[in-house]
Amino acid sequence: MSLKSISISPQTDRPPIGLVILLHGWGANARDLAGLVPMLELPKYQFMCPDAPFSHPHVPGGKMWYDLEKEDPSGLEKSRQYLQEWSMSVISQTGVTVNRTLLCGFSQGGAMTLDVGCTQPFAGLFSMSGYLHSQIQPQNQTFPPIAIAHGKQDPVVPLSAAIEARTRLLELGATEEYREYNMGHEICPDEITFLRDFARKVLPEA
Repeated sequence: MSLKSISISPQTDRPPIGLVILLHGWGANARDLAGLVPMLELPKYQFMCPDAPFSHPHVPGGKMWYDLEKEDPSGLEKSRQYLQEWSMSVISQTGVTVNRTLLCGFSQGGAMTLDVGCTQPFAGLFSMSGYLHSQIQPQNQTFPPIAIAHGKQDPVVPLSAAIEARTRLLELGATEEYREYNMGHEICPDEITFLRDFARKVLPEA
């Protein structure tokens, strides 16, 4: 399965020193997080922003990784497989290794980041306003570095979901960074700075 995606090349004439994959939330699409790229100020990195594979039932042009209104695990299972296959294909095409790739997502995309990201040796995982699916299957019982950011007043994905994810990941032995912000279900400037700093730490230039 080849997911449609937006590719943003480095702003240099050299190959990318790292790859950042950005996964949008429920009802958005690839353009949503592609708009963050200029603000991240990471000119030496390649960015890939895929569309989720399923059309949203209510939002024209919107996509979803699975239907939150139905108790149908097949959507999650299919998206998990699609994202795993697509990300490995993109990594191969760009020439950037998986351990030089940061997987990042917002809301439902944050949940997919934690889900799929724990099965591959990514350089790092960054979940914004996300949550944890019930099952976590780390590869060889190890995790990439993980960062979690969440709004204290989030009315869509409550703060308790971030706290629960953090607690569970720590119990499993993950190394993580955690930030709370005075905001709702959104992305604030301080969070963008957190993401930039995390990317530079897990994908250093030298």
